[in-house]
Amino acid sequence: MVRNDGEDFARRARSHGMRRIGLLLFPLLFLSPARAAIPPASFDLAAIRDTHTLETEVIQGWQPAKGQPGILQKLVTITVCEWWPGQKVRIPVTFCVPTKGGPCRNVIVANAGLQPRPALPHGAMLKLLQDHQVGIVLAGMGTIDAMEPAGKLHLGMKEQLLKTKDPRFTPAWIWGMSDMRALTAAAAELEHFRPVRVLATGGSKRGVGAAICGIHDDRFTAILPVVAPITASPGGAYVRGSALKDEDALNAAFLADLAPGPNPLGLPATARQALLERDQRRRDQSLTAEECSAAGWTAEEMTEMNDAAWSTCLIARHLDEVRSRSLTFFYHNGTNDNVCPGLAQLGREHPDFPAYLLPGGQHGGPQASGFTLQTPSQRAADENLRAFAMHHFFHSRPLPKTPAVTCQRGDAGIQVTVTFAEGSEPNENTVSWCSDRHPPYTLAAEYDRWESAPLTRTAPGVFTATLPAEKGAVHIVTTHTDQTARLPFHFSSPYLIVEPEKK
Repeated sequence: MVRNDGEDFARRARSHGMRRIGLLLFPLLFLSPARAAIPPASFDLAAIRDTHTLETEVIQGWQPAKGQPGILQKLVTITVCEWWPGQKVRIPVTFCVPTKGGPCRNVIVANAGLQPRPALPHGAMLKLLQDHQVGIVLAGMGTIDAMEPAGKLHLGMKEQLLKTKDPRFTPAWIWGMSDMRALTAAAAELEHFRPVRVLATGGSKRGVGAAICGIHDDRFTAILPVVAPITASPGGAYVRGSALKDEDALNAAFLADLAPGPNPLGLPATARQALLERDQRRRDQSLTAEECSAAGWTAEEMTEMNDAAWSTCLIARHLDEVRSRSLTFFYHNGTNDNVCPGLAQLGREHPDFPAYLLPGGQHGGPQASGFTLQTPSQRAADENLRAFAMHHFFHSRPLPKTPAVTCQRGDAGIQVTVTFAEGSEPNENTVSWCSDRHPPYTLAAEYDRWESAPLTRTAPGVFTATLPAEKGAVHIVTTHTDQTARLPFHFSSPYLIVEPEKK
């Protein structure tokens, strides 16, 4: 059976040649795909799976990992692609396998830094490697300005995009390509890798790469992106100044309040500079309306690029496709992360979407920003990866289904009722809420404060709570922890907004 699955992998590899207004009217960043003149980027899967174009250079051959008995490592650099004539993109890739057990048929593709030195997994990935013989492929990935040639690649990318209007010259495209090519390189190591089940994971830009792998490359059988967009473009308009002008004004006012000295949110004095530096990193990888106008773009083309730059990684656009080939997927996000906006839209349109939404959870980044609940570094993220992988690779535990949730305003407050599928009853159940949230894509929304309370079991598989009778719009998400086979798994209900009562 394993041999046949491996042959199936090979066959697949060969087979391809204002505050309230901002909440009620989610910012329109893009046009309907049916009207778009700029199509999404595509991926040449035959080229991606071609080992002859990897141009693999061995930096360190197979040898025992330092300080980790039972693990072998190999470090190579590979060619991801020739992004435009004369510009090849190369990244380091570290392979990690157990010393015993033969070639790995269960494989995780994740990421490491851009330095060409051997990398080791940690946390759940390390345990999966040591205890369950899961092969690990760590692709070097970073912001485009940091990728070789450092300080130049992002400038060339922007120049090509301005000239061609082809969204393959965007960060999302090259991040996805990097992970897919890393799997191609691993599959060429026949003594150590014979992939059957392949899980891609990572956070932020690495989560974007993981999502693209699952959406576009059927060699990947599962994905667990962390703090990655699901249904709406991350971080704002890709063409800066072409949309979200009200939100930009709110952000400018927010930063003005963070001038040296005390500020309304009590953030550290370093927060303003940290946020400005983050914004500059994003600008380095995007375009401005002024640049596009100078290159002859129309306003409609700028709007279309806001969509096309990211549509390849937005899994909500591709659910029918990925479900038709039984991709296993789960997202681990935070409610306050502006890289994953559109959670209320997701809850309305896809209430069964499998995800964990950490209430108040923020993106990553330096502590200097004043972020106190960075989603990727919380224990739940590592626990979810381990449980998800054990489910996908070994069927060690089932994954609970997303519960149904209803909310009803009344004289006593807002009644929240969560109903689980028959036979499912998590061990821990909590409801969290935030009143009158700031609009998506604003800095203030990243610091919105949430309150939490336990849910009470009122019937088999039914849990309830009554929230205070807030006057404004109340954002609600319930979170749950299911303990099965000593593998805790954290998941959420759909994100809901309870609007104010009409008078």
